[in-house]
Amino acid sequence: MSSLADFQNEIYLSGLGDALPGFPTDLTKLEALAERRLSAQAFGYVAGSAGSEATARANREAFGRWRIVPRMLRDMAERDLSVEVLGTAMPAPVLLAPIGVQSIFHPEGELAVARAAAATGLTMVLSTAASYSMEDVAEANGDGPRWYQLYWPKDRDLAVSFLERAKAAGYTALVVTLDTFTLAWRPRDLDQAYLPFLRGIGVANYFSDPVFQRAVGGPVTGANRDLALMHWVANFGNPSLTWDDLVFLREHWDGPIALKGIQHPDDARRAVDAGMDGIIVSNHGGRQVDGAVASLDALPGVVEAVGDQATVLFDSGIRTGSDVAKALALGAKAVLVARPYAYGLALGGEAGVRHVLRCLQAELELTLTLSGVTRPAELGPDFVAPAP
Repeated sequence: MSSLADFQNEIYLSGLGDALPGFPTDLTKLEALAERRLSAQAFGYVAGSAGSEATARANREAFGRWRIVPRMLRDMAERDLSVEVLGTAMPAPVLLAPIGVQSIFHPEGELAVARAAAATGLTMVLSTAASYSMEDVAEANGDGPRWYQLYWPKDRDLAVSFLERAKAAGYTALVVTLDTFTLAWRPRDLDQAYLPFLRGIGVANYFSDPVFQRAVGGPVTGANRDLALMHWVANFGNPSLTWDDLVFLREHWDGPIALKGIQHPDDARRAVDAGMDGIIVSNHGGRQVDGAVASLDALPGVVEAVGDQATVLFDSGIRTGSDVAKALALGAKAVLVARPYAYGLALGGEAGVRHVLRCLQAELELTLTLSGVTRPAELGPDFVAPAP
């Protein structure tokens, strides 16, 4: 029986012919390499966070406060990491988090990521702020599983159009990001005076949308490009949204809906009361509120509050297979990985992303196997212990 961990054997066997991996297998080393490859603007955009970046640091530090407790003699001959999350079958409890403006990391951007995700069978969550339209990304993704992430615009007709297009293009679940109705104070971007959207990057879903085009007088060309950019500025994010507005989503999306950005148990309860199917515990990788609670610290409280009523997923700070295992042990049904695959994209396009995804899955399977766990459902709080 093949396993995700067989990637390790492929590497060792290739070594017999003096072939080395094209990218590091320690995924924590990708960031430094990507910094040398990318422009200061592009690297600052992906690596940077809000304010002093205390939240991003807290995300990583939170994983260090937990230690895995391996168990022995448990018949580990057969392992299976496959799960079903919000109706989507997955070979492992790992999804590709939505990341915008991916063409600043590699010219093929989301298209390369979509192909890599399909090749590994993992679910890609496409950002509204993509460099390519959701239809083009769906074509690149082929038969791969895909979800759509909505940045809820002020124009309700535009929001409906986004949802209808996503459904028609085969995106099966909706992820609604709640924490980015306005951009945070991000010094790395500010010091470079760099906001890619104002340069026409990351607005493909807007510029290709019929509702958006009608508002700016037709297809976006050189003649109305400035008007289109100003219309984007006027519509991105909606700070007036409340819990009552979730009814609107249910009226226009008939598949599963997950709310991303939840960190407080009471917000999780309100999401369940509003009929939401999933909760993604996330602080946007530290990019929105400086000094916020680490996502991993927030996870157990949300799981305790609604884990028996909704699917709880985790995002923010995942770098390694052991990170994934810890988040699953603390109650997440699956995790979303972000920066590591963005760095893989920067270093090697589709091949770089595939490498990252295969490494992460292999390391996760080996971590669980060597700790006495044959499948994700066996994970629980007794898998980890507080660090001394």
